[in-house]
Amino acid sequence: MKKDRLEFFKTFLTSQRDTLVSEAMKTVGDMSEEEETFPDPTDRASLESDRNFLLRIRDRERKLIVKINEALSRIEDGTFGICEMCGEDISEERLKARPVTTLCIDCKTVEEEKEKIGSS
Repeated sequence: MKKDRLEFFKTFLTSQRDTLVSEAMKTVGDMSEEEETFPDPTDRASLESDRNFLLRIRDRERKLIVKINEALSRIEDGTFGICEMCGEDISEERLKARPVTTLCIDCKTVEEEKEKIGSS
């Protein structure tokens, strides 16, 4: 992949990671500051439900941050955009849609078919 395209993906991934980390820090700060007491159990249950939902979202984002860091490492070591399964280049369109991917579309399709057969 050309250097300018690698730089594009590096900038994009770094920006995405910074945004996710910022949101996580905001969530931690907001949850630390909350000291509300609710006399109504329904209000309390609603708050807990909202918190649990937000924490599930942040956990998914945490996993995405790990994948972003791995993608940034692949950019540094020169393996970004190369399929881990077949060794062919991953199309730029696929990388734009999912820049943390490690498989080309053909290998990902094969992997998903295997998963589908295995779960049947």
